[in-house]
Amino acid sequence: MELNTKKDFENILMSIVEPLKDKYTQKCAFLDLGGAFTWYENTAARMEAFARQLWGLVPYWAGGGKASPFAKIYAKGIAAGTDPESGEYWGDCHDGDQRFVEMAALAYGLLLTPERLWEPLSDSEKDNFAKWLYTINDHDIPLNNWRFFRVLVNTALRRLGREWSEEKLNADLETIESFYLGDGWYRDGANGQKDYYIAFAIHFYSLVYAVAEGKNDPKRAKLFRERAAEFAKQYIYWFADDGAAVPYGRSLTYRFAQLSFWSACLLADVRPFPIGVIKGIIVRGLNYWFDDPYIFDNGHVLNVGYRYSQLTMSENYNAPGSPYWSMKAFAFMALPDDHEFWSVKPLAMAPLKDVKKLEKADMLAARYRGAATLYPAGTLTDFYCGHMRYKYLKFAYSTVFGFSVPKSALGFFESAPDSTLSFELDERVFTRIRNNGFELLEDRLIIKWSPLKGIDVETEIIPTDYGHIRKHIVNSEYDCTAYDSGFAVSCKDEDMCVITEEERFASAKNVFSLCAVQSDTGSGMVVKVAPNTNLMSPKTAIPAIKYNIKKGENAFKTYIYEC
Repeated sequence: MELNTKKDFENILMSIVEPLKDKYTQKCAFLDLGGAFTWYENTAARMEAFARQLWGLVPYWAGGGKASPFAKIYAKGIAAGTDPESGEYWGDCHDGDQRFVEMAALAYGLLLTPERLWEPLSDSEKDNFAKWLYTINDHDIPLNNWRFFRVLVNTALRRLGREWSEEKLNADLETIESFYLGDGWYRDGANGQKDYYIAFAIHFYSLVYAVAEGKNDPKRAKLFRERAAEFAKQYIYWFADDGAAVPYGRSLTYRFAQLSFWSACLLADVRPFPIGVIKGIIVRGLNYWFDDPYIFDNGHVLNVGYRYSQLTMSENYNAPGSPYWSMKAFAFMALPDDHEFWSVKPLAMAPLKDVKKLEKADMLAARYRGAATLYPAGTLTDFYCGHMRYKYLKFAYSTVFGFSVPKSALGFFESAPDSTLSFELDERVFTRIRNNGFELLEDRLIIKWSPLKGIDVETEIIPTDYGHIRKHIVNSEYDCTAYDSGFAVSCKDEDMCVITEEERFASAKNVFSLCAVQSDTGSGMVVKVAPNTNLMSPKTAIPAIKYNIKKGENAFKTYIYEC
């Protein structure tokens, strides 16, 4: 797909929102995109689908885009949604309400394009809107990136001359400051993950704040820009030369929101790399996603999944409209027509090290033939919202192979334990559930962990120029079977998958990738696992080395090859 001029990007944005025009409700306050449900109210889910389109439409309008029917839809929808008597009222909020998340998109619009979302409203409609937004100050919200939602809402209300909470604004900014770790990294809350929420939430909102409040709060705006520049020099290691970003962690159904950090850098004039390099990351990233028709359903609605529709990998908070968080990637659309971004040539990736220690993120990042792989220590909180251990606790996460989530723990076929050491006892498969400590070095990672009571493991992971090496020491109270698995290789019919199984070697190869495993002991095997377990491909095969584990100490080594 040709992506270079502003018109090119406008076309791709419009191709996402135009199919939704007929799906708004009569008074436009809700957007009905499907019947799946979440742990929050369906009223909030329908409102979420409405609000999330604004992450794309607002910068489009701010950059001079035509009003189009959507400007009227959103002014009308806001008026109805915040009017308790309208019949399409969004509802009164409560502690930890999902609607607080969506208030951030509305505040984004009020800060960048008040002429679309505020000025068309009548005086009474403005009163309703401001009053409804202010309720975020009356409730408890989680101690994580959500604090930025309240920052943006209060900033917008202050800008409009409406009631706002200076106390909450200052307290939330101080709370966010307490999350900072160094090297541009934050933690997402008191014990939070270091994942995409640092990029597409905390940094994204901090840069929006820097743009909106640069004159009123210049010291903090400058600090946010400096931290984003530091973060960029590490975050770039999460991206492959072909535009793919490493599938890792939760909320991956937000897809090209992975690019929103780079887009926000452009919006805030943060240039950690030449602007052509940043444009190259965005262009290749959008092409990576839009070359794949399976991210949309038959009505051209973004589905819940990653490279295809897949509810198995979803979180409890993934409603039909949730994937439109992806629209954050279009923040750069707010750039004026004469900005150099629109004319500069997309450039290749900046020069990167083969192996990079991301100390504050507790991981190593490696590059091999242009692909990106992350080796995380495996930090995990008690926030369980859907297959969390598989999203954070595998040995490696790759832009080529993705990762798998299980259908069940009953046998290798349904558990699909790729890129991990798993143990089979009583016909059940156990993978890492807890960490007992780790050591992150410049060129390797040592993790102490356990899959269940009675088995303790120390694993040393060493990136190489062909993949990586895993050295395991297993202390077990049981005789059992262990499988040291490579990546899950796509084996759809058109991939022409070739499987090889030998005494101490196994491989799965298709027309575009290869993963092989080898050891001095054990036996090679390849399992075609249950369909729709892998995020990248609906049909995969996993090569593994099978080891017989005896009571006591067991030591063995596995070589993982990837291409």
